[in-house]
Amino acid sequence: MVLTGARQAGKSTLLLNTEPFRDWRFHTLDDFDTLRQARERPQELWAGANRVVLDEVQRAPDLLLAVKQAVDRNPRDLRFALSGSANLLLMRQVSESLAGRAVYFALSPMTLGEANRVSPPDILARSLAGDWPDEETLPQAPPDPVECILRGLMPSLLTLDSSKAWTRWWDGYVTTYLERDLRQFSQIDRLLDFRRVMELLALRSGQILNQSELGRDAQISQPTVHRYLNLLETTHLFERLPAYTVNRTSRLMKSPKAFWSDPGLAAFLSGYFETEPLRRARELGAYFETLIFHHLR
Repeated sequence: MVLTGARQAGKSTLLLNTEPFRDWRFHTLDDFDTLRQARERPQELWAGANRVVLDEVQRAPDLLLAVKQAVDRNPRDLRFALSGSANLLLMRQVSESLAGRAVYFALSPMTLGEANRVSPPDILARSLAGDWPDEETLPQAPPDPVECILRGLMPSLLTLDSSKAWTRWWDGYVTTYLERDLRQFSQIDRLLDFRRVMELLALRSGQILNQSELGRDAQISQPTVHRYLNLLETTHLFERLPAYTVNRTSRLMKSPKAFWSDPGLAAFLSGYFETEPLRRARELGAYFETLIFHHLR
C-alpha cells in the first residue's frame, strides 16, 4: 500500500495510530541514520519483520526497487505500507512504480466534517427517497466559511485559534517547502521565481489555467512555468481539473481549471491574513469554489 499526500496532511499520524498499521514496524526517512540505511542497506529495515511502514520514501527513490525485490521473494508474508509527500508515479527519480504490487491512495487535507467531528448528513439521500427531514433533524449551522478558508484544513491548524497563528504556520510551511522539500525533487535555481509563480497561481485558484498568461505575469518562460506546475502537482499542493464536457477529446483539448489542495494555502500566498480583507476580496468566490472542490473530490 502506498499513501501519498501533501506535507502535514496527516499521513504519518494515520499510519502510527490506525489499525492495522499501529503494530507494524515503523521507519521514517526523515531520520538521517534511517535515510542512510535506506540508501545503503535497505534490507536491514525489514529484517525479521513481516509488516513494515516506511515513511517519507520519496527521500530515497531507489528504495522502491529493494521493496519490489523483497515482495517478489516473499509475496505471501511480507507487507509494506509506504508513505510520502510526493506522488511517486510523477517523480522522474523513481524508476520503479511497483505496478501490480501496490495500491495507491492519496490523503487530502481534512474536510469540515472531519475537522468538527461531524458525520456527513444523509439529507440528500433521504430527500431523493421522499423522506424530507424536519428542521430539528437538520445539522447545526456550519462554521464561517471565510474563517475556514483563511485557516485552511491541515490537521495541525485545528489546534490554533487566531489568524496570526495561522499566518505564522503557513509561513513556516511555505518556507520549509521551498528551502527543503523542493530540493528532493528538482534543482530550482531561482526560488524567488518559483515563489512568484505560487503567488500568481494562488490568485487564479478556481479559474481556467492559462500557462502563457501565468508565464508572462511571472516574467519567466512557458516551459519553466510548465515545470513548476508539474512540481507543485507532484507534491500534492496543486491540482488540474479537466474541462467538464461530454466529448472526451474536448476534455483533453480544453484548458483545465487550477485548484490548490488547501484554500488556506491559496489565501496565504495571495496575501490574505485576516478575515475582513478576505470577505471583501474579489477572489473570495474562487476560494469558496476551491473549498467545495476539496470536499467533492
